[in-house]
Amino acid sequence: MKNTDRLRSVVIFGGAGFIGSNLAHKLLEATDAKVHIFDNLSRSGVRNNLCDLQKAAGSSGRLQITIGDVRDFAAVERVVRSATEIYHLAAQVAVTASVTGPRHDFEVNLLGTFNVLEAARKHGRHPFLLFTSTNKVYGEMASHRVVRQSTRYAYESTRGISEAEPLDLHSPYGCSKGAADQYVRDYARMYGIPTVVFRMSCIAGARQFGNEDQGWVAHFLYSALQGAPLTIFGDGCQVRDILCVDDLIRAFYAVRENLPVTAGQIYNVGGGLPNTISLIELIALIEDVTGARVDYETAERRPGDQLIYVTDCSKLRRDTGWEPRLTVRQTVERIYEWRKRNRDLFESASQPQRVAAALQEQPGAA
Repeated sequence: MKNTDRLRSVVIFGGAGFIGSNLAHKLLEATDAKVHIFDNLSRSGVRNNLCDLQKAAGSSGRLQITIGDVRDFAAVERVVRSATEIYHLAAQVAVTASVTGPRHDFEVNLLGTFNVLEAARKHGRHPFLLFTSTNKVYGEMASHRVVRQSTRYAYESTRGISEAEPLDLHSPYGCSKGAADQYVRDYARMYGIPTVVFRMSCIAGARQFGNEDQGWVAHFLYSALQGAPLTIFGDGCQVRDILCVDDLIRAFYAVRENLPVTAGQIYNVGGGLPNTISLIELIALIEDVTGARVDYETAERRPGDQLIYVTDCSKLRRDTGWEPRLTVRQTVERIYEWRKRNRDLFESASQPQRVAAALQEQPGAA
């Protein structure tokens, strides 16, 4: 253990959620850092994540929990005062919810991010700050020709989307996250705060309570295990690249350890071309891993749903040496094993019913 770990004071906004709780567990188990969780506990299952974190912390006194909202500047300011590093994962994460509630989406994603940045600037400690954005800031990417193959779509002439892709904000969600990630970048340029933005593809893994609005890989798996039929919007050949949350946390570490290069930068982060999968390919994989049959029907594709998104991670690889280690199959297996170990968390769920699944969302904090 590095002695410098004892000097680390880490604040995780959205720390009780999927990504945040995985990060907090890693910090509590593998470092001596103090960890401060800030979360409004609005997402299903997050209270169970807090219980797990408290068990991991034990009697060390290294875990602190604040129940609060990122829209409350005074609350945000209080928890940031002693931070040496900040992970801003708190977000409204569903495109569908942003369309029906654009003001809420704006206030959580943009105002909330501004509050975190201002709190970090005000106290003058220049903490490392990582913000999780989304590939939705690139919109439909109409300049990239897409071709249909037997079970998936593919780009005709590119291997993935790089940071050079022009911003084309679609939906209130894309606008709020895109504006927020520009603020994060500019606070590095204007105020010298070492910030990093991750524009993420689909993140999946243990501790993810997937549903029809967020976390589609886990949602597909849980629906199969519960015998709940799925509705797929489109032909099922839509493609995403999947990144296991364990690899994402390694990427967090990588940019922090290389701040002379990474500070002020924006990175596209995902599983890349080797970890692409279509909806119907994922269904086949889930059936193979679990032995459960997936019952699904198709419906008209939703407006704005990208036929394909694949991350070009070459910039992050060049600057830090990071690259994904876990395959899509290994990621699905990890979710499955976690689900089996935590069967009691799902026993109180309602009886199987027809649920809708789409690729409209990108994971944020919860």
